[in-house]
Amino acid sequence: MTMLELQNINTYYDKSHVLFDVSLEVPEEGLVTLIGRNGAGKTTTLRSIMGIQPPRTGTITMHGEDITDASPHETSVQGISIIPEERRIFADLTVGENLRLGHLGHDLDDIDSAMENVLEYFPRLEERQQQRAGTMSGGEQQMLAIARGLLSSPDLLLIDEPTEGLMPSLVERLRDILAQINDDGVALLLVEQNAELALDISDYGYIIDEGRIRESGPSEELRADEEIKDRYLAV
Repeated sequence: MTMLELQNINTYYDKSHVLFDVSLEVPEEGLVTLIGRNGAGKTTTLRSIMGIQPPRTGTITMHGEDITDASPHETSVQGISIIPEERRIFADLTVGENLRLGHLGHDLDDIDSAMENVLEYFPRLEERQQQRAGTMSGGEQQMLAIARGLLSSPDLLLIDEPTEGLMPSLVERLRDILAQINDDGVALLLVEQNAELALDISDYGYIIDEGRIRESGPSEELRADEEIKDRYLAV
């Protein structure tokens, strides 16, 4: 069953046409990846879904409800959370304070149990709740950004370039965490330049180039197609 659906969306920055008739789907509890080169339109697709840069034409639905023109707050209420490429943690706040901000707008009586559930994925964060977030490594900050996004109890997590700049050992750790989050029932739409990792972890993939979806299919089939890799992914 489809959770999120984009139908022929066209997104602009002022007069610049960036996305061209982009269509994609994320099923309930699915793990879908959107891959492509730098500047292909991946981040803009996530920004369109979240209501940060709404499309001018086309439709976006979540659980069958039209959210095309919804604000980021309204989109969040519909069950979507975004982990931006820049992470956007609050460096001067502690790890615990950053996490609690992710629960804003939800029942505060539930925050302790929500924190406990999320920190099961990130035991290192649990140990460092009193540490200022800005003093942590890049990998730890990425874990914090994902944990904070999970504290809104989303049905769908949009994740933008989570492995960028991380050491290989942390990339593997993050891969395992994302797979576990998905196994536990949260759908993921993963934007990632590391095509091998993205296609390895996901069920279904879309390849975007110059703002258009060029290829799509089961991730295993896309991984096996050398022509697609050479043409769109430069791997």
